Amino acid sequence: MTDSHYEETWVQGESERLGFQYPGVIDLSWKKRLLGPLLCLVTALYLGVCYFAFDVSGVVERARGDMAQLFALDAYAHKIHATYQFKKPDQGFVVSLEGSKRAIYKEHPAWIEGNGAHSLISLGSDGILQFNGDTVTYRHPEFEQAFIFKVGEGAPEFIAGAPPAWLKVSKTQVNARPSLFTRIWITKSKVEAQRYFAGWENFWFDFDSELNGVSARELLKIAFSSERLDPDISNVRFILSEFWTNSEWQHGEVYFALFQTLIMAVVGTLIAGILALPLAFAAAANVNPLAVARTGLRRFFDFLRGVDMLIWSLIFIRAFGLGPLSGIFAIFFTDTGTFGKLFSEAIENADKKQAEGVQATGASAVQKYRFGLFPQILPLFISQMLYYLESNTRSATVIGALGAGGIGLKLIETMRTRQDWENTLYLIALIIIVVMVMDQLSSWLRRKLIEGQA
Repeated sequence: MTDSHYEETWVQGESERLGFQYPGVIDLSWKKRLLGPLLCLVTALYLGVCYFAFDVSGVVERARGDMAQLFALDAYAHKIHATYQFKKPDQGFVVSLEGSKRAIYKEHPAWIEGNGAHSLISLGSDGILQFNGDTVTYRHPEFEQAFIFKVGEGAPEFIAGAPPAWLKVSKTQVNARPSLFTRIWITKSKVEAQRYFAGWENFWFDFDSELNGVSARELLKIAFSSERLDPDISNVRFILSEFWTNSEWQHGEVYFALFQTLIMAVVGTLIAGILALPLAFAAAANVNPLAVARTGLRRFFDFLRGVDMLIWSLIFIRAFGLGPLSGIFAIFFTDTGTFGKLFSEAIENADKKQAEGVQATGASAVQKYRFGLFPQILPLFISQMLYYLESNTRSATVIGALGAGGIGLKLIETMRTRQDWENTLYLIALIIIVVMVMDQLSSWLRRKLIEGQA
């Protein structure tokens, strides 16, 4: 007998029993058929409300896709500027890394020919820029006619060529972006060509280092050479020192900040676990018979973990100032509440027979829980602490960004300007590597613990 037929029979029988006239076949499956369209309608209404509440159309309209592309490009490439200033004609073209005055190339790269008022700049697949006195000529491979500008006296003047959409000419300047990797910028005071090249420039050694530009093979020869670059230290130590004190990438400061982040996560998690363990026993119903004390401890755990870790970090930054101590206290407070709740529930769910067996031997109450209960829950305790240690490594990064120091603070510093997005990607890569290592290490320890327990 089908469900619908059973429902029909039951309705008919109840109607006759209560004295109602049964009108015929009643189809009760309409609720099931209506449930699907009703859920779709509710979902559509919810998404519609979210669309207008969060102003999705306005956000999409204000989004800068071009800036997102530039940020992504700057994360894996470096930019070289070739600048000619009309007020300083004797200098000719000044070639610098990222436009920095402290990173000026002594010799021009191969894609710049000549100097001063007669120069030829190759822009790769984006054509050629020729500077000849008071005239700048740009030839693009996709256009037969060259774009010519008169410069040197006031604002640049467009002479020839039909400018495409990527070549913007205004009353004060010319801004051409034939591709994402090239920019030509002409104003009344200068002519500047910018080219992007893939790779992290000066990652190993900074611009002013003696080892800048040295190949890996030459570096290996220097390391084992008897002729010292610095008479006071060995060549190997000199190479490591040049890498560690790289002023552009700041490897020494970065790894010290990463160490601070790990210290915050490890110390905060460890203190929270040590303190939460005895409190969890006091909050467990099968250990503490006093209901008032158990309830008070559980509400205390709720208070600690109910306040987010970021809020605790702000409170302790105000109390202790900037530094890792604030981050340690924030992690310690939040995880004490979390561990207390998890540990107390694990204690309550433990097998009582082992504890009763230990008690039957004449053991005291402390020995009963130490040898009959604690060995059961120890693997769970350590497993949860290892998991939260991995999670707190990521949380310590966010806390550090608020002012607690560590790698998070370095990450915020690199995000302030678009020039340092390659440093941002470098720090993110280090954080991901550390989290992956922590995950593998904690998984290995948990596996060994479970196998040992078995």
